[in-house]
Amino acid sequence: MPKPKRTNQGGMRNMKIKPEFEQKLVDLARVTRVVKGGKRLRFRACMVIGDYKGRVGFGVAKGADVSTAINKSVRQAKKNLLKINVTEGTIPHEVRAKYKAAYILLRPARKGHGLVSGGVVRVVLSLVGFKNLTTKILGSNNKINNVKATMKALSILISTVDKKEKI
Repeated sequence: MPKPKRTNQGGMRNMKIKPEFEQKLVDLARVTRVVKGGKRLRFRACMVIGDYKGRVGFGVAKGADVSTAINKSVRQAKKNLLKINVTEGTIPHEVRAKYKAAYILLRPARKGHGLVSGGVVRVVLSLVGFKNLTTKILGSNNKINNVKATMKALSILISTVDKKEKI
């Protein structure tokens, strides 16, 4: 924790503590359920959190208002963290993953290429800390399923790296 700046009054003014994770709102939707008296409105939030150093997580939650839904989804994202080894800003090999109708393709890129990606895949990969990567979203354009497919691809990447280390 950084040292607080002391003022003449002995207080702790101008002290900004950097949060552990950066948070990005991927999807916010109004959802309803039909009950006897009419429709009940709630909000669904999908949040992705990351620290730009290899840790990333996502969460989807509903709440009576937007702030409740966001706070719940951030708490869920902290429970679903993945630790990825970011070597030279890219991945060691090509990875393909499918979740329901969402199909994601991740390809390594040379240094200086940049993060060539679109949609929510770009948000997830930038929060991991990747700098040079090419991706393609095939199939679905459902944001939540694309996030889940990206996380599945990253977990496949972790498992293949672990297998290589054991050999």
